[in-house]
Amino acid sequence: MKKTLNTIIAGTVLALAIPMALASEKPFHGGVVSETKAFDVELVAKPTLLQLHLRDHDGKPLAVAQASAKLTLLAGTEKQEVELKPVGDKLEATGSFKVGPGTKAVAVVTVAGKPSTARFTLK
Repeated sequence: MKKTLNTIIAGTVLALAIPMALASEKPFHGGVVSETKAFDVELVAKPTLLQLHLRDHDGKPLAVAQASAKLTLLAGTEKQEVELKPVGDKLEATGSFKVGPGTKAVAVVTVAGKPSTARFTLK
């Protein structure tokens, strides 16, 4: 009986933990998500717009007023570096960007003076 009860409890805990873990990786803005030790980063990449949305591991948006980011795009043999600045609740840059499927991106995001690195592959 005790073994069965422990199995039920373990199964319930696992069943609750998996959706919570996956929720942090869900793109809320149609982009691609990467998890750092400090927070989750969602990259929305369009040919004329790049956005980084930051949120804690529980899915709550982080304030970006004092944050900054440098994004490196790698498309084939071409490399492009872009500075993103706070715009409302996200970090953003406008311009002309090569962001086709398979493009790799590395973001160094600095929040409260602490840098975190996020890596992405665009779909």
